[in-house]
Amino acid sequence: MLLQTGNTMATILYQFGPIVLIIVLMYFILIRPQKKKEKEVQRMRSSLEIGDEITTIGGIIGRVVSMKEDTIVIETGSDRSKMRLARWAIQTNNTPHEAEAAPAKPAEKTEK
Repeated sequence: MLLQTGNTMATILYQFGPIVLIIVLMYFILIRPQKKKEKEVQRMRSSLEIGDEITTIGGIIGRVVSMKEDTIVIETGSDRSKMRLARWAIQTNNTPHEAEAAPAKPAEKTEK
């Protein structure tokens, strides 16, 4: 009887092992990178400043004129037309910030 219990446990592991492995792989291949990207986009949206050039998810390019908690106002085109957008509609920030653009340079050694 003990032999049969051990044999059924091995059978259960062989049946459900691949399913568990697939779920773990799906987490590391799909879910984890998506959450990392969402955090990065959220950080970009929260670090917007007045004067930044942005692109919306609809492809509209403009410069940030004013910001509120959930909305921003952008200025587009040469006629300076203004649009109010939801903050979640911002896709990219096209303005390079100095802290992001200039990586830390190692100290140069001078010979004497």
